[in-house]
Amino acid sequence: MTDLSDILARGAVTITPVDGPIRGNAAPPGSKSITNRALLLAALAEGTSHITGALKSLDTTLMARALRQMGVDVTEPDATTFVVKSLGRLTAPSEPLMLGNAGTAMRFLTAAVTLCEGKVVVDGDAHMRKRPIGPLVAALRSVGITATDTDGCPPVTVTGAGRFGAGRVEIDGGLSSQYVSALLMAAACADGPVEVALTGPEIGARGYVDLTLAAMRRFGADVEQTGAQAWRVAPTGYRAAEFAVEPDASAATYLWAAAALTGGAIDLGTPASAFTQPDAAAAAVIASFPHLPAEIEGSQMQDAIPTIAVLAAFNENPVRFTGIANLRVKECDRIRALATELNRIRPGLAEEQGDDLLVHSDPTLAGQRLPARIETYSDHRIAMSFALAGLRIEGITILDPACTGKTWPEYWQVLDGLGVRLS
Repeated sequence: MTDLSDILARGAVTITPVDGPIRGNAAPPGSKSITNRALLLAALAEGTSHITGALKSLDTTLMARALRQMGVDVTEPDATTFVVKSLGRLTAPSEPLMLGNAGTAMRFLTAAVTLCEGKVVVDGDAHMRKRPIGPLVAALRSVGITATDTDGCPPVTVTGAGRFGAGRVEIDGGLSSQYVSALLMAAACADGPVEVALTGPEIGARGYVDLTLAAMRRFGADVEQTGAQAWRVAPTGYRAAEFAVEPDASAATYLWAAAALTGGAIDLGTPASAFTQPDAAAAAVIASFPHLPAEIEGSQMQDAIPTIAVLAAFNENPVRFTGIANLRVKECDRIRALATELNRIRPGLAEEQGDDLLVHSDPTLAGQRLPARIETYSDHRIAMSFALAGLRIEGITILDPACTGKTWPEYWQVLDGLGVRLS
């Protein structure tokens, strides 16, 4: 295998197109979404919890560090395990919680720090300070919690009273399901029952709320859905647990797509049907390549859309992506980034139409030399998805490849292990 440390340090990776089908074994890392839920719930549970199969990446490192700042003992005995020892409560940190561009950590902790006694500042990097959090802060205020944001974005200042309160809290989940998950997880530590209710019919990636509910129940919560738009959470608190994290379905999409794009087969060790994460729905879509549907509604598999959009560039027919407006408020504006970088490969390859993305597929791209230096906007998913284009097009260079460390630090090593030449 190639020593990639020097290549990554230089800030650019060029992918050499493969000569034939990619075949082999490659396991995606543990789920980021599930790991960060488990870390927070273990921190709110009295006792010692073991989280195995966990993802160790920048996002989960930032979550673990924030929990340590709030008095939780988080250790890492091996590369995929966290041991969390907690008294079942959080204490106000002496310094702001700096969460980089980790959206799950920012949203989850904004609600969780209401359980501290005293003032807590939850902040992030320049990218995070552009990501909306106003609906969550408004929901917290509606139940008497003192919280302020900065023009609807972080940093957020919360003055906690050591408890969440009780009653009904309404939330607009249209921008992110993470707002809903944040309230649900904090609500189990309330003074009395809490009803969390949506104020509108739309919710981004609703399947992630189901992940939250499953994790909460694993740590002893009593939560039930009381209607299409509401959940009731009993004030049970949480109990320490043994928790196994499943592989990351969003990461799996790159391997599924690499196999489809090259006519190969990659054994992930976990069948697509075994994933509980919403992005696993992408497996069936990817399997239809090079005859992807003419329209793909992406609201419930948002993190898989960059993968499928790059794959669509090689499809037999054009593909329109709808229901993806939320991609504009991810680590970057992913709709714009996808259109811009696809057009960098070949002008006119993609266009934004409102909040839709239209990819003008061209199967003749495969085998061409089309030198392009792909900007990644500090976004791990842009880097990982556009690397796929380099499997079939000569001259694709990914800038800032180390940004994949946000969720998959070993991504480039995995490609290298599958026989992809990187330079």
